[in-house]
Amino acid sequence: MSSNIKVLQVIPKLGYGGAETGCYDIAHYLPENNCKSFIVTSGGELIKFVNKEKVKLIRLPVHSKNPLLIFLNSIFLIGIILFFNISIVHARSRAPAWSCLLATKLTRRKFVTTFHGTYNFNGKFKKFYNSVMVRSDLIIAGSNFIFSHIKENYSEFLNANKKFLVIFRGINVDYFDQSTKLEDDEKKLFQEWGINKEKKIILVPGRLTAWKGHEMFIQSLNLVKIELGYDAFHAVILGNEQGRDLYKKKLVQLTDQYHLTEQIKFIDHCKDMALAYKISDIIISPSIEPEAFGRVAVEAQSMEKLIIASNIGGSNETIIDGKTGLLFEAGDPNSLSKRIIQAVTMDESSYKRMGKEGRKNIVKKFNVEKMCFSTYSEYKRLLN
Repeated sequence: MSSNIKVLQVIPKLGYGGAETGCYDIAHYLPENNCKSFIVTSGGELIKFVNKEKVKLIRLPVHSKNPLLIFLNSIFLIGIILFFNISIVHARSRAPAWSCLLATKLTRRKFVTTFHGTYNFNGKFKKFYNSVMVRSDLIIAGSNFIFSHIKENYSEFLNANKKFLVIFRGINVDYFDQSTKLEDDEKKLFQEWGINKEKKIILVPGRLTAWKGHEMFIQSLNLVKIELGYDAFHAVILGNEQGRDLYKKKLVQLTDQYHLTEQIKFIDHCKDMALAYKISDIIISPSIEPEAFGRVAVEAQSMEKLIIASNIGGSNETIIDGKTGLLFEAGDPNSLSKRIIQAVTMDESSYKRMGKEGRKNIVKKFNVEKMCFSTYSEYKRLLN
């Protein structure tokens, strides 16, 4: 049966986000199990890493929300489905999902969606637009938090005859493994960032956008500095503003206001995130809105690093508070500052023990092999 499975994944762009890397990982897992693998996308940085001998890559403007392009994309998808005799179409975003819905209806192929985020809506039209993600034959939620969100907000669109389940996102635990990083590379990154190792290094990875909680994080560092009475840390805010220049300026001004310019560095990009985690001591995910899954928390644990995260969204599922990491009250700089002080002053044996437990937690529950196997198994069940 498996040799007859041909899976077409459709995603707007193939970048480095959770949805994109999940798409990439499954696309390369399927050929290892004698399945044919196809990706339709408009572009993205990950394209250059796709193994073209194993995965057929097709470029279409599926990133567009223009209704005419959505319709035209559906026509092209019908052609692709019929020409390659695709068995399953798996959409990972709303605009291409509408194209996929029409194409699979007309070709009578199985349709799968993965609900990757909470997808905000302010009115009935936006909610209807989002509802395409629950109109498939198989609906996959990336976490229990997303599963609950779908049931609470899209129950009128759910069909009791369609399968709806959770498959946790997974990461490559071989890549996010501190034992694979070389000391020379660590030294180079220290030099590149212009910091030294005499103090604890706090890392906040993630694009610069208000809901990621950077302002609240800077406020908490000010409280930490006041409480300890000395400069106990270097902090690196690692992420690109992606055109949000005013927000970046606001963060820099806040850093100046609290006299933290010697402690906080803004770094736009790091090509080796595992190395960024390796040279850091404490990783923080300070989001003030729920993360659908929270890749930072999972990657940090896999690297045996102490993770501090907001107690909302996916972090509640990936972190065991007090054992594999620390949770704080979301949006509360006082709560975060207490956790940072706890982490900065933690004895080495407790720190290492928490890191080891974090690694075990991720290898057991959130590794990429488990995610790919679960998804592949559901594909087979759907066709059977």
